Amino acid sequence: MSKLTEWAYPLAESLLAEPLPRRWKHCMGVAERARTIARILGEDADLLEAAAVLHDIGYAPDLAKTGFHPLDGARYLRDVADADERVVNLVAHHSCAWMEAEARGLRSELEGEFPRESAHLNDALCYCDMNTTPDGTSTNPIDRVNEIAGRYGSDSLIGTFIRRAEPEILASTSRVLERVAVVKRQPM
Repeated sequence: MSKLTEWAYPLAESLLAEPLPRRWKHCMGVAERARTIARILGEDADLLEAAAVLHDIGYAPDLAKTGFHPLDGARYLRDVADADERVVNLVAHHSCAWMEAEARGLRSELEGEFPRESAHLNDALCYCDMNTTPDGTSTNPIDRVNEIAGRYGSDSLIGTFIRRAEPEILASTSRVLERVAVVKRQPM
């Protein structure tokens, strides 16, 4: 483990494991997916894994201020945890967060406070999140989107957002899988 991941895992665990054990399992599963695509990320592999394990800390009861977990988590990481700026930005923008922020009237706050990281890192985190069930096991993005819409209700803010985001989620996944395929074809 790098210093970044050595720092990220205990922090995420301290915020999620007791109050939200299922969310903690999900975050560990997302980090596991990050490790499976490390080859396409080079020196950013540890950065992605750290962001993956931390991406949902904004759900923690002590952190939930706006009710929009990417913003709440990123603000905590920036203001309290003094986290690496790139990790903060990935958490803030994970899995098409801008679309949900827009639906909540928080897009200008999100984008004003947190710049987006490179598209390949945002794609990678979206891929990891959308290929992981709430219990941390592997899934596919179509089933994951359906699960989210079903859990929240198709007419809810989250249900509407996830259906709106679905084409971009699928495109992100496709781009990551294309990069994985290219790396697999390259000689070691």
